[in-house]
Amino acid sequence: MTRVLIVDDSPTETHVLKGMLEKHGYQVDIATTGEDGMRLAQEQTPDVILMDIVMPGVNGFQATRKLSKDPATSGIPIVMISTKDQDTDRIWAKRQGAKDYITKPVTEDELLEKIKNALEG
Repeated sequence: MTRVLIVDDSPTETHVLKGMLEKHGYQVDIATTGEDGMRLAQEQTPDVILMDIVMPGVNGFQATRKLSKDPATSGIPIVMISTKDQDTDRIWAKRQGAKDYITKPVTEDELLEKIKNALEG
């Protein structure tokens, strides 16, 4: 079973994403801060991480950069999910180590496609 870690401070967003993923057989863990997301990524080694950008404390860009540079977590693909839809945000996300980028609101088809692509490398 594919394990997905959602890192997002919005209870509504995590509920929607979790529902979409569990319906398709994914095991889902949730972190509500960048700090918790980094800790859970190290403890549980998920197959893929869905990372929000705008969060209090450590933001998604910072967490992605740290996870991408850490040998213990650098192999976990990260897909950024954000309301920020500028090209500069997408470019910056990739420079931090993200494999892909989805703009909210997320559609189920797009979410599943991006996860599949991230897992295939």
